[in-house]
Amino acid sequence: MVELEQLRLDLQAFSEPLREVRDSLDLPAKEQRVEELERKMEEPDFWEDPEYSKKVMQELKGLKNTLETAKELEDRYEETEILLDMASEENDESLIPEIRRNLKKLENKIEDVRIGTLLSGEYDRCDAIVTLHAGAGGTEACDWNQMLYRMYSRFIERHGFTLEVLDYLDGDIAGIKNVTFEVHGENAYGYLKSEKGVHRLVRVSPFNSAGKRQTSFASCDVIPDIDTDIDIEISEDELKIDTYRSSGAGGQHINKTSSAVRITHLPTGIVVQCQNERSQHHNKDKAMQMLKSKLYLLKQQEQEEKMSGIRGEVKDIGFGNQIRSYVMHPYSLVKDHRTNEEVSNVGAVMDGEIDGFINAYLKQERLNG
Repeated sequence: MVELEQLRLDLQAFSEPLREVRDSLDLPAKEQRVEELERKMEEPDFWEDPEYSKKVMQELKGLKNTLETAKELEDRYEETEILLDMASEENDESLIPEIRRNLKKLENKIEDVRIGTLLSGEYDRCDAIVTLHAGAGGTEACDWNQMLYRMYSRFIERHGFTLEVLDYLDGDIAGIKNVTFEVHGENAYGYLKSEKGVHRLVRVSPFNSAGKRQTSFASCDVIPDIDTDIDIEISEDELKIDTYRSSGAGGQHINKTSSAVRITHLPTGIVVQCQNERSQHHNKDKAMQMLKSKLYLLKQQEQEEKMSGIRGEVKDIGFGNQIRSYVMHPYSLVKDHRTNEEVSNVGAVMDGEIDGFINAYLKQERLNG
């Protein structure tokens, strides 16, 4: 049973990383904080302030998720140990595939937790607002933009986050010209901030009758959804507010009256828009919140020179500026040009498996920080 002995050694090799993970999570402090928050929820006036109660509930959910993850790691380790004992005592090699699967899941989970500990930035715990813009190239670029939207939707689903479309504009023939969506979940911005930049696609275009290889670009902008009480003063004279008819995806959540709102901040040229809410008033409130977040970040960037750490340099959507290339022809490869992380399975990446790129970015960010 040489293989079983090797598997037992593999399991034992996880004991030290498991201990390090537990220490890094500071579980006793989190358990104490959970008790404090649960006591707050029992106070008679807890639900009278919706904003406050929402923050408490979000923090409580995040803490409980962390505690559940730690317990899952312990349970997985113990379960694998029991399986190894059973296989050894009964000389049963049929348990080996299950033991291997458990070891792989344990390895992946430990790595996920380690990456989570890298999310210590000022805004990492915030929800994220993501905007995708098709670059030059007409239908081909719009189709690529829609592919990216699907990729992020699948990533969000895999991680248990939720997605809320704020603004959506179809391409003239196919695809999406631009889409803005909010990602709700613990550390959503911390994970997705790595995606900000220009994304390049190389493939044989389905819209080219000659079957020639074509390059397309789309940009991804990511900002944290900072609380609505940001101390930013905006004069009405600095704003150009347009209303228009909602369109695109959204079903019952898209109001077909002229309730959509676009706000242009004239001094900076920043444009935000929202069409998801049911009324013009609510769309304006959400757009103003997005504008305040962007202006707040811009102010900090100017004061603290944190351009690369928060929003990054805005670049043209074209050649030479891409952060990542997705090559489908003449070979299959996805490469991040910032970290040199590579994946040959393009299909898996387009199905939302972008964790490797995010992890590599976070590790590099920590090293450079």
